[in-house]
Amino acid sequence: MKQPITGYHKDDEDHWVAQLACGHNQHVRHDPPWINRPWVTTPEGRASRLGVELDCRKCDEGAPPDDRPVG
Repeated sequence: MKQPITGYHKDDEDHWVAQLACGHNQHVRHDPPWINRPWVTTPEGRASRLGVELDCRKCDEGAPPDDRPVG
C-alpha cells in the first residue's frame, strides 16, 4: 500500500528512516551501488521528498503502527 512520507529520523545505527502517514517507519538508505538515494544525505533532499509515497509492506501485512522516536 502506498503511504506518503511525513518526516524523518535516524535509527540507532545512524541510518535515515522515513516516517509514513500510516504510522510505520521505513529505512531510506543511500548505499551505492545497491541503493541509490543521494537525496537522503541532505536536509534539502529529504525535504523535497516529503509527501512522496512509498510502498508500505507493513500496511499490506496489517501491522500495528511503529513507535515514533521522542524529540
